[in-house]
Amino acid sequence: MLKIREFVKGEDEEVWLSIRNEAFKEYDDFRPSTMEDMEIWEKDPGFDPVGMFIAELNGKAVGRVQAYVDKQREEKKGFVQGLGVVPKFRRRGIGRELMDKAIESLRKREMETAECWTRDDKPICKHIFESMGFKLIRIFSTMGRELDTIPSAGENEGVQIRVMKESMEDIELLRWLNDETFSEHFDFRPSTIEEWKHWCSHPDFDHKGWFFALLEGKPVGHVGTWIDSKFVKYKGIKRGWVDTIGVLKPHRRKGIGTSLILRGMEYLKSRGMTEVELGVDDSNPTEAIKLYEKVGFKVVRKDLTYLKKIV
Repeated sequence: MLKIREFVKGEDEEVWLSIRNEAFKEYDDFRPSTMEDMEIWEKDPGFDPVGMFIAELNGKAVGRVQAYVDKQREEKKGFVQGLGVVPKFRRRGIGRELMDKAIESLRKREMETAECWTRDDKPICKHIFESMGFKLIRIFSTMGRELDTIPSAGENEGVQIRVMKESMEDIELLRWLNDETFSEHFDFRPSTIEEWKHWCSHPDFDHKGWFFALLEGKPVGHVGTWIDSKFVKYKGIKRGWVDTIGVLKPHRRKGIGTSLILRGMEYLKSRGMTEVELGVDDSNPTEAIKLYEKVGFKVVRKDLTYLKKIV
């Protein structure tokens, strides 16, 4: 007997994590999620247990999904995320049942479309989405490169790069720059200061790896790096991440983005990282992928975004 039930906050955290850790352990960038990760997530201002479902087969937890409604977003778009089924229970229709439950949940909350995503090398998820009428609307790339050498690639010699300070003023500056530089991007919605305060409170957040670009003393861009300490320890791979990078529109294509990404790479190398990855929208209006290719990044994998009208 298959039963799909609601997640119960305060009771189901370990079950949620155990399904996730079994369902995604085949991924090359996997590392087990912990209760510490769960506690951090539940403190996020956007966390909402409504729409989180667990699939049980004969009483055993075998799958999960989250139908998420972003309450800060004006458009009636919901998100189906974290779909996972324990490997030995796949191909029994459990993923499809979870998707149906997630879409039903989004409809009840008056969403008009549902968005979901998967990796290009996950045929089961692709089949489920496409058989349910989801249409491919966007392709993203994960790109990477080694950090053995940091190239010189046309930096802006007049830009000043300064390290982020541990202050509310700089958190607000980071929020403002991020919103301004990403306002044209796919799925954008303005962020809140509470979200950035939560992000900057993460144990792995290091303000010394976040930088602002200044021209004549005025901020025109930013870059942020990230090192997942649990991933490095679990996989033994010294891989860092360029978490975000943006330049204000009037100052693009002047070498400022190059200066920022090189500074981020230098920081990661100084922390002992030997490789770096980042994510990019293949249809990014700033054509950021050209910048990344210029400084030596190559595509590692593709991620697919799907959309479906649900009303």
